Amino acid sequence: MADGLVFAFLDGQLLLLDGEVPTADRLAVGDEPLPVGPLGVAVALDTAPQLEGASLVGLRDFLSVADEELASAAGRAAQLVEWELGHAFCGRCGTPTEAAGTELARLCPSCGASYYPRITPAVIMLVEHGGRVLLARRAGLNRPFHSVLAGFVEPGETLEEAVCREVLEEAGVDVEDVRYFGSQPWPFPSQLMIGFVARATSDELRVDETELEDAGWFRPDELPTIPGPFTIARRLIDDFVARHAS
Repeated sequence: MADGLVFAFLDGQLLLLDGEVPTADRLAVGDEPLPVGPLGVAVALDTAPQLEGASLVGLRDFLSVADEELASAAGRAAQLVEWELGHAFCGRCGTPTEAAGTELARLCPSCGASYYPRITPAVIMLVEHGGRVLLARRAGLNRPFHSVLAGFVEPGETLEEAVCREVLEEAGVDVEDVRYFGSQPWPFPSQLMIGFVARATSDELRVDETELEDAGWFRPDELPTIPGPFTIARRLIDDFVARHAS
């Protein structure tokens, strides 16, 4: 375990030592670290350790520069830490929970309730029409880029139905030919982004300004600033550009 990495989080930020995720020989992990696969474990910190070279970095910033394997492990670690902190007490009777030991779960020793890590499914979709892609900026987020549309799946809804509903609600257009593209875990805090490509039946937008700051159609050679390469949104856009390359 001395060579394993320790993904340690404090208030949602990842601890680095000398700019890197520390190994277990440099940071104590306690009695019940959370396994995150072959790279190491995850732990929650109560306070920032007073160690030389220690710094805290936002998870989104870390994911934007980490390689795929390290980013995947850090994302899983963040989700597990968030889950453990959110289930320290039983939601039924208030008793402190305990680690199951044999599986990734928290158990209540009083009423027997069990709590497993949960993910929240969300659809993210690239909508195109006539060789152009629909991109938007979400209201209230103050981010300097346009992206594809996305939204959470509602109870009783298929993924394809969620795609159609979200696009209609936010941009006012119907879509057809909804096709699965790929997926990405998204630890903010516990989503699974499920990507689709769809074709709009019209290019007339009726934007919901409570959801979107602005939206428009863009050709491959006139794209605005778009999300970073570590996101499935960027993968969707890059795929669109590749398919429409002259």
